[in-house]
Amino acid sequence: METAEEIPQTANYDESKVPAYTLPDPLLLPGGHPVTDAAAWFEKGRPATFLEFETLMYGRTPSKTLPVRSEILSLNPRALGGKAISQQVRIYFSEQAEPHMTLLIFLPNSQKTPVPLFLGLNFNGNQTVTNEPDVLLADHWVRDNPEAGAVNHQATEASRGTGVENWQAQLITDRGYGLATVYYGDLDPDFDDDFQNGVQPLFYEEGQTRPAPGEWGAIGAWAWGLSRALDFLETLPRVDAKRVAVLGHSRLGKAALWAAAQDQRFALVISNESGSGGAALARRMFGETYAHLNTAFPHWFCRNFHTYSHHDADLPFDQHQLLALIAPRPLYVASASEDLWADPYGEYLAAENARPVYNLLAGDAARDKIGYHKRPGGHDITRYDWERYLDFADAHLR
Repeated sequence: METAEEIPQTANYDESKVPAYTLPDPLLLPGGHPVTDAAAWFEKGRPATFLEFETLMYGRTPSKTLPVRSEILSLNPRALGGKAISQQVRIYFSEQAEPHMTLLIFLPNSQKTPVPLFLGLNFNGNQTVTNEPDVLLADHWVRDNPEAGAVNHQATEASRGTGVENWQAQLITDRGYGLATVYYGDLDPDFDDDFQNGVQPLFYEEGQTRPAPGEWGAIGAWAWGLSRALDFLETLPRVDAKRVAVLGHSRLGKAALWAAAQDQRFALVISNESGSGGAALARRMFGETYAHLNTAFPHWFCRNFHTYSHHDADLPFDQHQLLALIAPRPLYVASASEDLWADPYGEYLAAENARPVYNLLAGDAARDKIGYHKRPGGHDITRYDWERYLDFADAHLR
């Protein structure tokens, strides 16, 4: 089987070759009736838009309630050089040991009242987020990367701290925020295993062996895990769970957006270079296409979405409408100038074309509720990005 890197990645990077297109009006119902006030948006417009994304792209998240339980694994009151308290929590989704996810939390010692917090999934294990020696190694499948300490699909001690620059725990806690993260492979390993090794089998009906065509893929499972992490954060007296920002980079930015679309408890939403199937407009046919998404990563979206490979413009919606599902909560979309695969201009246009819904719901305050930046460089999440997110959170969560 070809890896994602081996699959041909034909893409347009020429603005002059972007086809003419018309974006769906986010304030028109499927029958053509306009949404003219906030009540109509929440009663009709938002449910109709959500249903399209749920049915045709991300898939329906099962409504079954699991017997979730948690176990405190460690508590370190002197983390990050004594400036923070860290906590590791294992969250089980059944009476069995597997599957489970491990939540790593940092809270600033300088704050005596409940703090706002950033929550996101990480790519290679909680141990990569920090140099703290007590943080446990990921105990599920990880993508091989010997240079980064992932060998034979297992995390090794050599991976500790390799993602410090991407997570900036010291900066975040110094600014008075908490940080919480989960390894995304705890929820569903990021390879096409026919949905046998993640959380999906917990929801199968008798005789079912994989999600139905309109049911969730891996992105849906990762998004579901973010909400389960928020469930636990709501139990912590030192966290203000009404001021939790959810964020993600790349494919995990897609998951963060879908989590926030489903779960309106998330108070602020950040997409860092989430690209195709995330914050970037599909109708531009710039950068990654649906055909590549569904070929390289057939497990990410629901099977209904595969129908639109090579037919990106045939979907009845585009990604500005996903961003509109966040309204009126603050939304930040970030791009990088060299990350053409994720279509920076398409991400910007999606944010701008979500504004009609923000204007309808927030009036004059809508102007500041959508943030955007494009920094120099490539596909990454950097200290510069975090500084912008912290400034945006200061404006909306303080």
